[in-house]
Amino acid sequence: MGTIRVVWGHASAPTELAAYDAALAGAGIENYNLVSVSSVIPAEATVEAVGTAPDLGPVGDLLTVVEARATSGEGSVSAALAWAESREGPGLFYETGGEFDGPTARERVELGIAAGQRLREWTFEEPSIVVESTEVPEGGYTCAVVVAVYGRGRPPF
Repeated sequence: MGTIRVVWGHASAPTELAAYDAALAGAGIENYNLVSVSSVIPAEATVEAVGTAPDLGPVGDLLTVVEARATSGEGSVSAALAWAESREGPGLFYETGGEFDGPTARERVELGIAAGQRLREWTFEEPSIVVESTEVPEGGYTCAVVVAVYGRGRPPF
């Protein structure tokens, strides 16, 4: 399959959707159409935390993703993504996001990935975790994202 890249970002803007778009820009994936999937890592994939996505294809292409996302107009906002690969080949993502701080996001994603691992009869490696967390400034909205991007973009038609 290739590489699954984990990217992240956060941003503030005057509306919730504008904040989300700006957070995607921080992650380098604002010019793609995101197609969400559940949280299984294919056996032949490798996962790499890169921060900001490289060029993944033409503007408007579809990107297959697992996305952690949170948007708020006050307080703290956090998104977290955990992943664990198995010795048998496949792996698992677990995502969380909300109006809470970074340590809470980490705790929630750790609990989630552990629960997902218990459901499967695979021998997992130690999980990896990325947390994107920030305080929301006065006025407007802030969004945090952590996104696992499967491979490169593909044409929508």
